[in-house]
Amino acid sequence: MSGEHKAESREQKAGSESTSHQSLVTSNHSPFTIHNLILIVGPTAVGKTSMALALAKYYETEILSADSRQFYKELEIGTAKPSAEELVSIKHHLINSHSFKEVVDAGTFERLALETLSELFKKYQTVIAVGGSGLYIQALCEGLDPVELRDEELRANLANESLESLQEKLQALDPEYYAEVDVQNPQRLMRALEIILLTGKKYSELRTGNKKARDFKIIKIGLTDDRELLYQRINTRVDEMVHAGLEEEAKKLFPFKNEYALQTVGYTEWFDYFEGKHSRETAIDLIKRNTRRYAKRQLTWFRREEEVTWFNYKDLAHIQKYIEDKIRDVQ
Repeated sequence: MSGEHKAESREQKAGSESTSHQSLVTSNHSPFTIHNLILIVGPTAVGKTSMALALAKYYETEILSADSRQFYKELEIGTAKPSAEELVSIKHHLINSHSFKEVVDAGTFERLALETLSELFKKYQTVIAVGGSGLYIQALCEGLDPVELRDEELRANLANESLESLQEKLQALDPEYYAEVDVQNPQRLMRALEIILLTGKKYSELRTGNKKARDFKIIKIGLTDDRELLYQRINTRVDEMVHAGLEEEAKKLFPFKNEYALQTVGYTEWFDYFEGKHSRETAIDLIKRNTRRYAKRQLTWFRREEEVTWFNYKDLAHIQKYIEDKIRDVQ
């Protein structure tokens, strides 16, 4: 959810545009070329899309999406994808690439993203990635922890429990993981509970922390803003989504409400409204509240990462300088 500050970013880009970055580009045919993945992270609605577009234009490259819901063609308004014009102006990858019936979990995303980057690095020294889905970002940068334990009967029992019940159990058994996971996503809640109940240990403690080596340099940029201003933008954006037809989009998807891809903020609140569980006004208020909570969890996730360097979402000039300094460090 990050389209509202395109004007500022583009004005700053125009003011700071130079040819200096051209000197950083070496031949992609050289075996000694060091490829760079510039990764833009941060909370929803902070301006990640605008920053990614500005940087992609500056480095004359393409964008890889690392959002856990923008894969799905049918989820348009509620996932705050880049506009049609933005998608035309810079080529994006892994947006509108799948139907919601084709589950793209974090492990699948890791494979798809690495395959995409392998092709992109044949053409570009530097590629931009952008997203706010912590688990997917982790999969891209370092792979996922190899916790392989599974129990189909236990998982089936957990699947019969309500979202509220899963949330309560995980909060009681592993409050550390509960503070960072997407608590609106029952699949992630069930997976954590499955591991906890099978091992008797917290899921947050079992993650090994072993990182897979990548053959490209990752430069992580975190975007931030005053919390109250961010929350105001979230509320405004939800109103804009409703005006753009979010309710109608959710209504078309309602017959498929149990699909994994639809267990997400912006849709489940409408599904409950369609079932008479609350009013239309309450549905909209809940989307705003749940999106604000999601933004808070995103910040919790990314602030624990020492590799992320934080900037105000408007600070394109300083971000460009920081990136160029980091690229020079490895040349």
